[in-house]
Amino acid sequence: MKLSNTIETEKLNALIDINTLINSNYSDINVLLAQIIESAMRVVEGDSGSLLLVDEGRKSLRFEVALGPKGLEAKKFVVKMDEGIAGWVVKNNRSLIANDLANDPRYSPTVQKSTGYTIKNMLAVPMRVRNQCIGVIEIMNKKICEHFSLADLELLEILANQAAIAYQNASNLKRSRDEIVVLQDQIATDRGYHTMIARSPVILEKLDIVERVAKSDSSVLILGESGVGKELFAEQLHLKSDRANFPFIRVNCAALPDGLLESELFGHVKGAFTDAISNRKGRFETADKGTIFLDEIGDLPLTLQSKLLRVLQNKSFEKVGSSDTITVNVRIVAATNRDIEKLVEEQKFRSDLYYRLNVLPLYIPPLRQRVEDIPEIADFFLKKFRHEVKKDFKGFSESALSTILSYSWPGNIRELENTVERACVIGKPPYIQEEDLLLNIRSMPANNTYQEKGLKSVINLFKKHYIQKVLEDNDWNQTAAAQILDIQRTYLSRLIKELEIKEK
Repeated sequence: MKLSNTIETEKLNALIDINTLINSNYSDINVLLAQIIESAMRVVEGDSGSLLLVDEGRKSLRFEVALGPKGLEAKKFVVKMDEGIAGWVVKNNRSLIANDLANDPRYSPTVQKSTGYTIKNMLAVPMRVRNQCIGVIEIMNKKICEHFSLADLELLEILANQAAIAYQNASNLKRSRDEIVVLQDQIATDRGYHTMIARSPVILEKLDIVERVAKSDSSVLILGESGVGKELFAEQLHLKSDRANFPFIRVNCAALPDGLLESELFGHVKGAFTDAISNRKGRFETADKGTIFLDEIGDLPLTLQSKLLRVLQNKSFEKVGSSDTITVNVRIVAATNRDIEKLVEEQKFRSDLYYRLNVLPLYIPPLRQRVEDIPEIADFFLKKFRHEVKKDFKGFSESALSTILSYSWPGNIRELENTVERACVIGKPPYIQEEDLLLNIRSMPANNTYQEKGLKSVINLFKKHYIQKVLEDNDWNQTAAAQILDIQRTYLSRLIKELEIKEK
């Protein structure tokens, strides 16, 4: 009797410790859930354990955590809401002890047959929030004695109730943090600026050049394919300059008809043309003391190129319909996706204007040549759009990430953004799947970077991002990450060092 009391006291003390543990860390839901199952296995002395969460959208249960000899294989399965022990617990919102699973009609052997892990007995209890079942904790195969007891069930129920509250708090915290990130990005967007994301050496090198060039007033010509982010580099040139507190004015030279472009750039006086009913400031005048960004400069008409050259040389111009000279202090940053040197050869672009603009040239490589940036940018767009579509996506599946890395992205960042947005609209949480991307793998252009960099380097890139993601999901707990990756912890430590994986 004394021995029994001692065991029960130890279990209750363990339960108190567990309660303190799971309520002391809400920063990472995945780590929290793993701690809950590890604690439950320890309290009731089970050989393996799992936590399944209810997916109302798909009317199913998904393995969020699965620990034990075949835990990794079990996580691949999705359980129907009306299937097996877990389905019965959700449907009835009740706990159960099943000490003879082989003869229990509620038990479905599907997972057991696929994993080869034999389950003899099981405890299954609901995780409840406001009396609604949000998930199920299952503990299998009692270690010491043959059967689970009613006392084991009662202990697990107490833990499950605390776990449900802790999970809800962690979910709310994660949602709040995601909203803060989105709001921070929205604030930057409202100010007219974009978030710069860079991980690849080539882009980090370009940003270092921007840092050094920004302090000067010299003109900068940004070159690169459509959608590579030339406007973002123009923003960085402005934000890192002494002009950062003054206007940053954007003009798309290809978006306006020739007749309106001169008025848009330099302004007009009342009566200068039919619709000029009042005086109007142009973009150059508005940008005084700041920066003007002339996008698609290669499409600027020859008639305006001489006037722009004068602004570059003398910082002065006249409004349309006026002879009064206006002087401005403006830095010009231009960009184009066209072969501007060829335009000069064909006399479609003035050579003297080209040389004045090309004082500090900056070439932005396409996305296919900076593969290291692709996962980071894709994750950024995922966080943005999952908030807009109100779906709690956790990331990309392994196959989806592989497809994203292997695609050549002819439309660059703009195409990647559209693809992720579409995937968020049609996909279902928790992960974006390969089919959600709607990229035609057979007809899509291959990423030449794979051939240029070699198979080994691209595989290492995939490994690096995937391992880093798992580490982040597990709060950089290498033991938990190694278990999910199904590798030894010592091997994981070696990979972290070899792949130069660093905590953000």
